[in-house]
Parts: sequence; structure tokens; C-alpha cells
Amino acid sequence: MPLNEPLRLRLSAALTTHNTQRLPLFRKLHSYYRNPLTPNSTSQHRWYSLAQQCSLPPRINSANAAHREPVIENDIGWRIHTMVDFLFGKPISLRSAATDLPTARTIESTLDTIWERSGGTALLHDAALLAHIYGHIDLVLRIDPSLPRINSLDQALDLIRIELVDPTRAVPILNSRDYRTLDALFVSAPPSVGSASPFAPARLIEMLNQLRLSTTGRKGEAAWGDHPRDSSLTGELILPGSSLSLTSGRASATHPSLIPNSPLPVVHIQNSSQPFRYEGLSEVEPLIPLQDELNTRLSDRASRVTMQSFKMYLAKGLHGFDKSPVSPGVVWSTDNPDASISEFGGDSSSPSENAHIDELRDALDKISGVPPIATGVVKAKIGNLSSANALRITLMGVLSKTARKRVAYAHAITTLNSLILDTLDAHHLLPTAPDQRTTRVDWSDPLPVDPEAALRAAEIKQRLGVPTERLLKELGYAPGDDVVA
Repeated sequence: MPLNEPLRLRLSAALTTHNTQRLPLFRKLHSYYRNPLTPNSTSQHRWYSLAQQCSLPPRINSANAAHREPVIENDIGWRIHTMVDFLFGKPISLRSAATDLPTARTIESTLDTIWERSGGTALLHDAALLAHIYGHIDLVLRIDPSLPRINSLDQALDLIRIELVDPTRAVPILNSRDYRTLDALFVSAPPSVGSASPFAPARLIEMLNQLRLSTTGRKGEAAWGDHPRDSSLTGELILPGSSLSLTSGRASATHPSLIPNSPLPVVHIQNSSQPFRYEGLSEVEPLIPLQDELNTRLSDRASRVTMQSFKMYLAKGLHGFDKSPVSPGVVWSTDNPDASISEFGGDSSSPSENAHIDELRDALDKISGVPPIATGVVKAKIGNLSSANALRITLMGVLSKTARKRVAYAHAITTLNSLILDTLDAHHLLPTAPDQRTTRVDWSDPLPVDPEAALRAAEIKQRLGVPTERLLKELGYAPGDDVVA
């Protein structure tokens, strides 16, 4: 598929922006979340070093600070995991808007199967984790080209997949009039070992300029011409109506879209909305300065404790004091009436230092919205935890964040569901009316639910006509479980 000149220029600008701005930031965000351990044979303290250690001040981290031991406490990783657990810790339920009950059940079963075969809850968990780290994530709808030759819905379910795109490999080409609209998405292949950069914009644009549809080949094929191979240019350019494959910078092929009206089969999700920006807000980025300050103060305190925790003694008028060990039961005697033993050293109290560290932890709780109690750590009396309202008030920050994020993820999931149902209807595999292709997402309560209260709610729903199968699923029972309805 030939690319017009404006698209070539926009792709070049997008690649340059991604390489120079997004990738360096993404690497830092991931390193602070993961805090990976790297073997280090040159360290004077330990055989390894940690990623967050690079931000410690020179008085702690330099080679001359031999008496300083860095202390790293990753307060970011567990907060990210907690937020993801609150968002997708429990399975979601897809509901069809179709009023005809058999049709609604067929639609729900079809969508459930496609999502489960694409990864199910694990896919959504990975998407939420990457979005919390990088600020956004993209989901791509993949449809096998053999779908038009399939006449069975069961066989078609194996040909439709939802794929998660790593933000470090995704280069968006935004609409010049609407920052929320994608005109195209370039997805690079994983970089090979030893490659300097996953992209080479100048070389890619040079090759795209020479791309033309082949007049002698089969319909839908494209030819590059004779060009040397470049392994760094392996990827896919997803366009409305088709996608362009690049293999080792030489071969190219176009794949027509099987989705009706040929929309871009990409759904973009912002972790937290950022007005007038394509990128969302990362949960890691605002915590980095506080994490650096916390690690610095913990390292300073460890150094102070090391230097002051040992008591020392100054003896006057005692002979042989340096040859006798200081231990219980040892008695020194002397005829010198002026002899004395003075004790000094030992760990002294530092209220300001402890208060500063506690305030840093409180600031991390406030910015992230995730207090330690969200992971089950109870340090003080916080009220009657047997009351659900008391627990919700304590966790109001993380619950409100979760509610906002559910809106974005629900919109993305229902958009993909509509694309799937449109495709199945266009290929006469699951005929549906336009109003029947609307779905909604039912979320489970992230907090523990009282079993008796859940049973009472299910009983009320059953009286109102809610199907028993749906009630059992909401209660957490699998289809094959031995349950007396």
C-alpha cells in the first residue's frame, strides 16, 4: 500500500519523538517500578546493585563513600500491584443489551470465549499493569485472513484475538485535528540482542518513499525493490483498512482489514486521563522524587546507626585495659584512686529524622492513594473494621481511583466487543442488529463481600427474574461446580 507524503513525514516525526522522548522516560519508569537487581562485581558493599540506587547522592553512592551502605526500599512496586489488584483482582462480566434472552446469551458466550482465549483476566491484568507504569496501553483486534472461508461460529472464535501492545514498541500517529484519534499505529518487533535502537527513522522513511503497489504481483501485495536488509526495521504499520508488514527492512505485504467500514482496530486506554494529551498519567512518575528522598534518608539513618550503635569506653589510670575484653563478669582493679572508665557512643534518639521518614511515607500514601492497610498492614487503631463503611472510608482514595479507571477500561472493552460483533455479523457468523451489539461491563466489588449479604442480594435478584446461571457466576461459581440451585 503506497503511503502519501504527509503520512511519511508524520511517521518520521512520530518515530523521532518516540526514540528521543518516550523511550528514555519509559525505561526510567519501568526501572523504578521493577527495581531490578544487577550483579556488580565492583561494589564494595554487595555483589549486586539496584536500579533505584543510581539516584542516591554522591555522599552515599560514590566510590569514595566506603563507610556508607545504600538502603533501597521499593515503595512503588507494591503500590502499583495493589492498584492493579483493586482494578482487576476479580473477573469481570460482559452483559449484552439485546432484549431477546437467547440472543443475549449467545452474544455473551461468544465474547467471553474470545476474551478468555485471548488471555482473559490475565490479559486485562497485564494491560492494567503496563498502563499504571507507562500511563497508557493499546489493545489491537487481530482477525485471521481465513475468517471469510469459515461457516461455523465455533471455528471463527479461534480466528479472532485481542492483543496487548507494549507501549515501548508502539508509535502512534495522531490525527492533526483530534489528539484522541489515531490515524495509524506502528508496532516494532522486539529488538534483537545487541541492537542499538529499535527504530531507524531515516532508513525507514527512505524505504517507505520507494514503496509502490506491484503491478505484476497478486492483488494486495506490495514490493520494496532491491534494498539491503535492515533487521531494526521489522514491525507492522496498522492503517485503517489494512496493515503493512515490514520484515528485516526488505519485504513488505499489505493485509486488508476484515472489519466492516475498515476502522483502525486499535483501542487506546489512558491509565488516568490527561487533557489534550495522547499519553495518560503514570502512577510511577509522581512517586519517583519521594522514593529517592526516602531511600536517601534510609541510607543516612543506616549509616548513623552503624557508626553510633556500638558503645565505646575510655579508661584512665588502668593498666592492661586494652588487653582485657569488655564483657559481662569482667572486673578491673587498680590502686589508683583517680582511675575512671567513661562510656560514650551508642545510638541516640533522632526524633526529627524519624518524623521526616514518616512524613515521606505519608506523602507516598497521599499521592498514590494506596495506604498500607490496602495490603493488610494494620499499624494503629482505625475503627471498627467489621463495618464495611469504615473500611471504605479508610480506602476512599484507592476506591475512587479504581472507579475512574473502570470507566476508561469499560469503554475500551465495549468498543472491542462492538468491533467483534460487527465483524461476525458482516461475515454472517453471528447475525445481530445494530442495537444488539451494545454491551456493558459488570464489575465485582474490590473489597471482601459478606457471604450472607451476597446470598440475600442474589435471592432478591432471582425474585426479579435474573437468570440463575448469571447469579451463580456473580457468586463465583464455575459452570461445572456442584451447586444445588
